[in-house]
Amino acid sequence: MGESKISVFRHLFGDEERAHRANTAFEEAYGALVADGLVAPVPGAREAVEELVADGRTVVLTTGFARVTQDALLAALGWRDLVPVTLCPADAGGRGRPYPDMVLEAFLRTKAADATAQVAVVGDTSYDVLSGLRAGAGLVAGVRTGAHDARTLRAAGADHVLDSVADLPALLRGAD
Repeated sequence: MGESKISVFRHLFGDEERAHRANTAFEEAYGALVADGLVAPVPGAREAVEELVADGRTVVLTTGFARVTQDALLAALGWRDLVPVTLCPADAGGRGRPYPDMVLEAFLRTKAADATAQVAVVGDTSYDVLSGLRAGAGLVAGVRTGAHDARTLRAAGADHVLDSVADLPALLRGAD
C-alpha cells in the first residue's frame, strides 16, 4: 500500500529472482484488470489537479506501480496528458515509498520550487506521508479515500488529513 511493488516482493520472498517473477505476474494480472475497465478515478481527483494547475501549481503524479502499469492506468483514466510529469520508483533510482526519492526526483525534474519546504506531498498511505516528511516537504497531507484511515495517516505524521483529494486546492489556497 504505497510501497514499490518490487520492494514488497523482495521482502516477501527474500530472493531477487522470485521477487521479479512475482512482480511480473502481479503487473500482468493488474494490467488485465485495467484493460477490462475495472479502474475508476476518485471522484473530484481530475478536477482537483486541473484546479491546482489553473492556480499556477506544478503537479506530479507518483505511484508504487511499475511504469507499464502506471501508463495503463493513466490511459484508462484518460489522464495521460493531465500533468507533464508522472513518476514510478524506476524513475527515481528504483526506490519507491517510504523513501523520499520520488518526491525529490519530482522536485529536481520540475524545478518548480526553490526548496523542498515549498513542496506539498499528498497521498492515501502512511508511506506517502513518510516519503513527504523524509523529503522535507513543507506540507504533507493524507487522504482518507485510499488505503489508510485518518488515525494511521496522523500517526505517520501527516500535517493534514483530507476526506478527499478534491479538498486539496482549498487547503493549498489557505496555506499560501
